[in-house]
Amino acid sequence: MTDVEIIVFDLDDTLYLERDFAHSGFRATADWIEANTGIAHFAETCAEIFAAGDRARIFDRALEQVGLADRTDLIAQLVDLYRFHQPSIALAPDAGRYLKRPRKQRRAIITDGLAVTQMAKIRALGLEDLVDLVICTDDWGKAFWKPHDRAFEAVETWSGADPRRIVYIADNPAKDFVTPRRRGWRTVGIARPERVHVTKPPSPFHEPDGTIASFDEL
Repeated sequence: MTDVEIIVFDLDDTLYLERDFAHSGFRATADWIEANTGIAHFAETCAEIFAAGDRARIFDRALEQVGLADRTDLIAQLVDLYRFHQPSIALAPDAGRYLKRPRKQRRAIITDGLAVTQMAKIRALGLEDLVDLVICTDDWGKAFWKPHDRAFEAVETWSGADPRRIVYIADNPAKDFVTPRRRGWRTVGIARPERVHVTKPPSPFHEPDGTIASFDEL
């Protein structure tokens, strides 16, 4: 990619494994549950439900399984603990190798999700020292999450680069690639075997230009 000036990354399941954040959040909620109810192994219960593939109402179902089905009042507390905890996560090894190489291009991140949570991930991963710009679309409101143009416009304005010299690397064809492709960027999908969401492109316009399984392939 010798003619590339800017490399832009997604965050979740692109630079680290999203499941690791989930497990970190489950441990945070489990510590609170044990301290306040005396019930242990809540994290393992949540992880089993998560691994089964049904990600809706994990805390409701976990409370039921540990004998706290009547404590629906705890749900909001658990959700806040999950969202706002200090995550224990690490870069995917291949992403770490890539990002710690000498920089040949400027780098940015575009990420959706609750801004305070995404920034906690950014800090835990040490990414502020490895990229030049971080855009949390939630800072503008959920209406500006991908595939809205605003974040991609912001990168173009910040960089001043020809869109043809910008590459976006991300994992979710439902929302990640359609807008940068339309704007003339090049796009690379990363399909990690351990990713949380396996999503089919809703149209040919949503597909990346190419797909990798590891940053080592770049």
